[in-house]
Amino acid sequence: MAARPTTINVSLPSIAKMIDHLLLDPIMTDDEVLAGLEICKKYNVATTCVKPYHILYAKKHLAGTGVLVCPAIGFPHGGSTTEVKLFETKRAVYEGGKEVDFVINIGRARSGKWEFVKHEIFRVNEAVVEGGAILKVIFENEYLTEDEVIKLCQICTEVDVAYVETSTGYDFTKLPSGDYECKGATISHLELMRKHVGPDVKIKATGGVRTLDDLLRMRALGVSRVGTTSTGGILEEAIKRGIGMESRSVEINWEGV
Repeated sequence: MAARPTTINVSLPSIAKMIDHLLLDPIMTDDEVLAGLEICKKYNVATTCVKPYHILYAKKHLAGTGVLVCPAIGFPHGGSTTEVKLFETKRAVYEGGKEVDFVINIGRARSGKWEFVKHEIFRVNEAVVEGGAILKVIFENEYLTEDEVIKLCQICTEVDVAYVETSTGYDFTKLPSGDYECKGATISHLELMRKHVGPDVKIKATGGVRTLDDLLRMRALGVSRVGTTSTGGILEEAIKRGIGMESRSVEINWEGV
């Protein structure tokens, strides 16, 4: 394994443009979504990730900003049929989704039905690209073996998708105690994905990205985008640490990782 970087160069705008602000909680009200969109505008993040029925709502409130709308398709379990995912995708792009997060059929991947998985990714990517948008393919790594993650990286490279993504942030695993745990993006998975995905395919990390240090570690590993609900806290911490409009070198904290 290559040595991890100890410093990287960042600016406040470059950090903000790494962030997809997540507005995907199933019980969010319209007012709560609107408050999230205000956060997106305040910090000028890359996108807001929304459920498909909020595409037009988000588009309206983000008009005139540099923040794009990123609908989540087949979210969060990926269990819809390919035809339903295609309909959802085409409608999402038509309504203004400029980036699309798409959950693979996790059960088929775990079953080794790779032709099915590849065909579905190919068709969804084709629909997204034809609509002038880009696709981020969500693996849900917590449920997969390393070999399955590697296979998905290879498929996504062959299909020429824009991004591969670690997780939905809803990858809950039941513990022996009966409690549930969500690991989200892990350093080991990100290093595995960076090693096996093609050079033209970017990586998005979602789940567990809660602090500035989390984000900086992701960036040092070659991650281009993160999905988080902690946007305000991350960027306010960056400001407190003296990260401003101009690029500057910052240290990466790998302690405890």
